[in-house]
Amino acid sequence: MQIGSTDRARELEVFAAIVRCGSFSAAGRDLGLTPSAVSRTIDRIEARLGVRLMLRTTRALTMTAEGQAYLGAARRILADLDDAEREIADQGAPRGRLRVSAALAHGRQCIVPLLGEFAALYPHILVDISLTDAIADIHGGQADVAIRFGVLADSPLTARRVGQTGRTIVASPEYLARRGTPQVPEDLHDHNCLNFNFRRAEPVWPFRKEGRDYALTVHGNIEANNGETLGQLAIAGVGITRVGNFSVAEDLAAGRLVPVLEAFNPGDVEHIHAVFVGGANMPARVRVFVDFIASKLR
Repeated sequence: MQIGSTDRARELEVFAAIVRCGSFSAAGRDLGLTPSAVSRTIDRIEARLGVRLMLRTTRALTMTAEGQAYLGAARRILADLDDAEREIADQGAPRGRLRVSAALAHGRQCIVPLLGEFAALYPHILVDISLTDAIADIHGGQADVAIRFGVLADSPLTARRVGQTGRTIVASPEYLARRGTPQVPEDLHDHNCLNFNFRRAEPVWPFRKEGRDYALTVHGNIEANNGETLGQLAIAGVGITRVGNFSVAEDLAAGRLVPVLEAFNPGDVEHIHAVFVGGANMPARVRVFVDFIASKLR
């Protein structure tokens, strides 16, 4: 079977199948092509681009950096094409696989509880959610939408603010009974302050005293990459921590944790964004999910 030189979609399909199946012959069987036809397709793509996409030996296929980038683009284009055809066939109803990346604690507490309602509203969308504190590569095809906190790096991606969270310093009643309750921020120098491990090397907590904002350097013997873990350590009486309100709301309500130094809280907030590839060709499944999350988190 010949593959036309202008059939870019078919070329993308062949390339993605090779990576998925692990070999030229397996991809050929999956697509109903001969191994030689598959090989000619890759040769044609590489000749047109002027780069090697994969290194081929008798034992293995290894993707080059250019091949990884091409694979991400191929997957997005094929998914968008599939979605477009399905939406037309189904009178525009959003459908297809929606890959969502969210932080571990916030995803478990705030995003996952919303998915049942979203699935009921959009039964033709398959939600594929990954909870991780690693940054998903959206351009590389690892996710369609990522929920991210704080200041965003410069990027061609589209970001939409979907919510925000404040921060509170908390400790367990047991810890405060044992070590004493700080009355002013400077008292924290005598306490074990548990912090995030992805903050700056010299961790500081912000305060407001007599109308003046300032930052205080704190120290502790445990750091973690998420607020849920820091909250658990605080409940266990290990120390004092400063985390997003969403991660300790239930524990504050139950009395397992109590706020500390609230009179000096500067009221700082951390914005929450949905990040995705925008533009006129944005899949409907992405648009409706971002709209839904924004309406719920706000």
